[in-house]
Formats: sequence, structure tokens, C-alpha cells
Amino acid sequence: MTKILSVSALKKAYGSTVAVDGISFDVNPNEIVGLLGPNGAGKTTTINIVLGVLEPDSGRIFIQGLELATRRSEAITHTNFAAVYAPMPGNLTLFQNLSIFGRLYGVKGLSKRIDELLKQFNLLAFRDKKCGLLSSGEQTRVSLAKALINLPHLLLLDEPTASLDPATAREVRANIREFAVQGMGGVLWTSHNMYEVEDVCDRVLFLSHGKILLEGNPKTLPAEHGKKTLEELFITVAREPLTLEKG
Repeated sequence: MTKILSVSALKKAYGSTVAVDGISFDVNPNEIVGLLGPNGAGKTTTINIVLGVLEPDSGRIFIQGLELATRRSEAITHTNFAAVYAPMPGNLTLFQNLSIFGRLYGVKGLSKRIDELLKQFNLLAFRDKKCGLLSSGEQTRVSLAKALINLPHLLLLDEPTASLDPATAREVRANIREFAVQGMGGVLWTSHNMYEVEDVCDRVLFLSHGKILLEGNPKTLPAEHGKKTLEELFITVAREPLTLEKG
């Protein structure tokens, strides 16, 4: 079965600062992979390279078997993205934003698909409201609706629930889990919420200084390294990475 995402020996530096240092990993169909690490570990840089926003210094990326470097336009059609720092244009209504992005992705039956997403993310009441007038939590839900509009094979989520209240965040996690389990898609998810990661992710990758330090099941990985919780392991990765070894 073709892997949703395959990253091999990826490197990216900004002058003398190495942001991503030769990392390799995969995302399989129906899998949610957490990309974890402290600020500056290389998570967002990795996601931006996979999106084609940044060009790596070296390494290869395949999305649905298509190499990003040589078949970018085809590969990107299988991908979508949401992050709290990338809101929808504020001068357009929710419906206008989803319509534009739906057309960009060539979504068939677009009006029906938009209606499905408005219901799924409880956004029907805001259909004709400008996105700039929405609350941060509402804007986050709009971004997630946009991210699913083309039913992507690879869904990239950078802190997707950071602005949501606990109840809405739980609903969103359930929606993303349903997306991964019921279709053939895979998810690469960054978060600083260790409860969320343990609840959602099948596998986690801990980054430190641009390298993958640890990898495994978020429910069992802490005990494998003498820690009681995923949060305790996260803190150790952030403060004392040299005391850990990649399994």
C-alpha cells in the first residue's frame, strides 16, 4: 500500500542555524502521526517543506507516491493544511472563502460539500459572515473546514485546536479521527497539548534541534524512557535531550 507521506533525509538550514537535520519518517493510510517538540525544534519548518512553501537543502518527499520536487502540482492536490497562524481572508464571508478554496482544489459538487462542512463544524449560523468578524475559535473551525474541503489524502495540522474551548476541541479531534479512520487519508499533527496527542495520535515523533530523537506509541513511549506521562517526556526532550536516545 502506498504511503501517504514519505520523508527521507530532509535537511534545511538558515545560514549557520540548522532547522531540520536529516530527518526521515512516514505517514501511513488511516494513521495520525504527532510531530512534537519544543519551540524551535523544526516542526513548522518540516510542515512548510512538505507543503512546498519552503525548499529543502536536501532530501526527498513523496506524497501518495508522487515526488514533491518533480511533481509538485499533482502532489499538492492530495494535500491540505490548517494552522492558527493562517486564518482565512477576513474581508470575505465564510461561504466565499470556502467557495474560492474549493474551486482552487477543483472540488466537484462544491455547494453540497460546503454545506456538509458547515454542518460538520457547526458553522451554519456564520455562513454569510465575514471571517474577520469571527472569534478566534470560530476562525479555527473555518480553517479546519477549508482543510477538509478536498477530502485530502494528507492533512497537515499545526496546532489546530489551540484557540478552541475544551468541548469544541474534543469535537474537532473526533472529526479528524473519523477522517483518518474512515477514508484512506493520513494526518501529520503538531501540538503542545499532550493530552490531545495521547487521545488522537497513533504514533509520535519527538524532534529536538531538528532531529528525530524518539518515536513510538504516545501511550507507551513515556514508560519506555522512565517517565510517567507524555508531558514529562516532552519536558525532558525540551530541557535534557542528551539524556534520551532514539529507539
